[in-house]
Amino acid sequence: MLKQVTIVSYIVLSALAINSRPLQAQPRPSSRSLISLDRAENLARQAAEKSNGGLQHYRAEDSMYGPAERSPHTYDGHGNWTFTFKGHSPDSDTPTVESVVTVSSIGVVHVDYNGPIRSTP
Repeated sequence: MLKQVTIVSYIVLSALAINSRPLQAQPRPSSRSLISLDRAENLARQAAEKSNGGLQHYRAEDSMYGPAERSPHTYDGHGNWTFTFKGHSPDSDTPTVESVVTVSSIGVVHVDYNGPIRSTP
């Protein structure tokens, strides 16, 4: 009996030792370790969806669902991406809404414009 208890104790302690890791302080996020362009694209699209009544009423243009590098965006060099894209109702492919959404590198989202499509100069 003592031998079985010793073996079980050894197995449990070994498993705990293997799965344990030393605790380390989390470093402050640097500009390189913050959200990615992919995450920023998703946040911008979701903000437009919410601003336009949800997916039952609105769909963003296809470029906002593909690779983020191909999405209509600009980067200001200071940690902010601005996405300018169009959207439409789910039963149509004709864009009726223009959205301009800025996402910071820490994930703060600001809808700069959401309304009728503006003419481009």
